[in-house]
Amino acid sequence: MAATSLSVANAADLRMSWWGGNSRHEATQKALTYCGDKLGHTIAPEFTSWNGHLTKVTTQLAGGTEADIMQINWPWLPLFSKDGNGFADLNTFKDVIDLTQWSDTELASTTVAGKLQGLPLSITGRVPWFNTTTFEKAGVALPTSWDELEAAAKVFKEKLGDDYYPYEATGLESKGLDARGLIMAYLTQKTGKTMIDPDTLDLNYSVEDFKAGLEMYGRFADNGVIVPWKTVAAAGGNMPLHENPKWADGHIAGTYQWDTTYHKIADPLKEGQNLVPTPILKNADATNDGVFRKPSMLFSISKHSKNPQAAAEVMNCLLNDTGAAEILGTTRGIPASKVALNYLMEKGAIEPVLLKAHQLVLDSTGPAISAFFDHPKIIEVYGDALEMFAYGEMSAEEAAVEIHDGMAEILEDLKK
Repeated sequence: MAATSLSVANAADLRMSWWGGNSRHEATQKALTYCGDKLGHTIAPEFTSWNGHLTKVTTQLAGGTEADIMQINWPWLPLFSKDGNGFADLNTFKDVIDLTQWSDTELASTTVAGKLQGLPLSITGRVPWFNTTTFEKAGVALPTSWDELEAAAKVFKEKLGDDYYPYEATGLESKGLDARGLIMAYLTQKTGKTMIDPDTLDLNYSVEDFKAGLEMYGRFADNGVIVPWKTVAAAGGNMPLHENPKWADGHIAGTYQWDTTYHKIADPLKEGQNLVPTPILKNADATNDGVFRKPSMLFSISKHSKNPQAAAEVMNCLLNDTGAAEILGTTRGIPASKVALNYLMEKGAIEPVLLKAHQLVLDSTGPAISAFFDHPKIIEVYGDALEMFAYGEMSAEEAAVEIHDGMAEILEDLKK
């Protein structure tokens, strides 16, 4: 096991808080004991389930009683550190924490106003997943571009029937999450920009951009590339993909999902169906991959900590020490830290299909995503207008104006 390359500060009593299930709780406590013994610090664990953890952290931060080290959900950054002053700036501990284990893009995703507010524990992203059995049945190669996906849909209809689709993009149980993900990937490739600037909170897409994305989505629905929104709603719109019998039997043969969801979407498949991840689809004129990737969560240090140097030493041990990596494994996803990831790969501790999907995410190109993409108000404006468009109650132009102007107003309010 590799040793952490840092000098031990005076012994300190620290606290660390996180949420999770039993496997994460047990592994983290063991890792804290390992790092505490190695560094000469004592770290008191404070753990809960997911339910109620946001409320607990919000109350603690408001009263300045938070733990020295905290596990923070990435979309909480705008709530707790809108100006970059919510947590300690980890850049000031670069002599203690080996920040070179993360890429510049990964560090940018948790940086606010130039201040590093946490370290990504795992990077997750969306990749296409295709059922090779259905594609082989249709005699079609797995697509590599949006154009090839449209062409595959035509063959599906001719050879397999009108109720076969090469892709899905709805996610009605979460305001059209999969539909929004599809449009975002297309527009990021087309414009070379992410929807919301992570530094300025400016809206990067014009009305014409949103219109182009909506028209692409509408064309896919009309041409049978994806199951139309209305069809999904009529069959029980709140049913997630992995519970859909048409997914299980291969009638829906592709999806755009997180790299970490393999078991959730693969386990329901009937015998003989085979699911594989592929690089994101993109046409020849794409400026980048446009993969929607983000930190699943991060570790942050309290700005009120009486021993921030010691907290930084513990954080470095938890994330960059191979002994801690062996204990923690993938209890917080596939590690973002290169040294931890490489160690687990060498140990064969990550399933090949999950590793392949994750590597597709890491190898992708594209601008950093803003945590405000998941803001509830942004989701509501986008989802409502997209639904109106999908039902034919708004034109692409009208829905694009609704989305653009609604988001711009929300972002201006959030800047105040």
